[in-house]
Amino acid sequence: MDQTRLRLKPNPSAAYKSFITGSASFNTEYDMDTKEQVDMFSSAFTANPYTTYAHLHKNAPIYRVMQSNGQPLWLITLYEDAITVLKDPRFVKDFRNAITPEQLAELPPNEPTLEIMERNMIESDPPNHTRLRGLVSKAFTLRQIEQLEPRIQEIAEELLDAVQDKGSMELISEYAFPLPMIVISEMLGIPNEDRDKFHQWSKALVEGLSIMNTYPDKTALAAAAEFFDYIRALLDERRMTPSNNLISALILAEEQGDKLTEDELISMIYLLILAGHETTVNLIGNGILALLQHPDQLAQLKNNPSLIKSAVEEFLRYESSVQTTTSRYTKEDVEISGQVIPKGEQVLVVLGAANHDPTQFDKANELDITREINQHIAFGYGIHHCLGAPLARLEGQIAINTLLRRLPNLQLAVTPEELRWRSGLNIRGLQALPVRFKCSV
Repeated sequence: MDQTRLRLKPNPSAAYKSFITGSASFNTEYDMDTKEQVDMFSSAFTANPYTTYAHLHKNAPIYRVMQSNGQPLWLITLYEDAITVLKDPRFVKDFRNAITPEQLAELPPNEPTLEIMERNMIESDPPNHTRLRGLVSKAFTLRQIEQLEPRIQEIAEELLDAVQDKGSMELISEYAFPLPMIVISEMLGIPNEDRDKFHQWSKALVEGLSIMNTYPDKTALAAAAEFFDYIRALLDERRMTPSNNLISALILAEEQGDKLTEDELISMIYLLILAGHETTVNLIGNGILALLQHPDQLAQLKNNPSLIKSAVEEFLRYESSVQTTTSRYTKEDVEISGQVIPKGEQVLVVLGAANHDPTQFDKANELDITREINQHIAFGYGIHHCLGAPLARLEGQIAINTLLRRLPNLQLAVTPEELRWRSGLNIRGLQALPVRFKCSV
């Protein structure tokens, strides 16, 4: 096996960790004059990544860093370069498609829990990706999502009914999280009382897979194992008593031999639960924080709720819920903007940086809920564009407008300096958002 190309470690878990997540911590020098360090896992970067992004835009828009596990990783930060990578089939999601058959044969066995994680459309390339995405795409068409609007509105009202007399709440746990979790649970046919389990599993997985320096991370893997055991039990139950929901539809596809294996079924449901709420939780939380920190924009939206669609698009661009894509790998040497990325190397598109590219967005670091030209890529681009984007948009629009209507005097209950962002590269969201308000009449 070509160790110089892949730099696989003897530890199989470490090797798979680096390939699958691309998220081992790293420090890099991007300014050779000042020797300034980029630590994308530091508290300073987590609090404000945009200063770093601006420097990379100017000095090293396509930047090669070395991870602590010895694996090279390329960061793509400019908008046009990001689009190029996201639509170019030479950048594959499954690293096995970027290595030779001989190298593939020499790979160590995968950790079983990770093996299941990989069996979904995010980690797949065509034709596998096409097949898997096709099995769930009908449930996420714009027409299907629009039919959910009355129920989403009802959920938002019920959640605010529960807190409006209190005068304060923790917005993430009491509103931003339960709303999309209830929606995706009902779509899939999952008991609503189990949503707190998903919150804990999701938190452990998203943060654990992003910040660990060694692998496996026991907390993340334990959460995944519990998650998968739950799904297996739920599948057994739905096989015995099918109903009108997405899980039952996927089971039917599996039983009819529609090219869906047991591991793929578990991985698909895992992905739908995880992705079905994470993006929206952070869209709502990040959007409300942005408004509270920009009183002029808040007043504009309260006075003109019809601006909500452009406002949500701006929240997605300004403080992207998903800051980076998952990893891609080069099938061959690829040149982008004069930089050659060698075959078999790992690439990460930094969506948050691309959405602040000053060559693409006028006054890119300013919040403008009336922004007319806003072709952000917060949901990705190309064949892996987020399937749930219409749902996240609708949930965000309803949640934010309803909140501002019901609680018009909303204010931060802590200073901005007291707020803490979740750790990890992939997801950008607040750990908590305490707010206070006067009860509406």
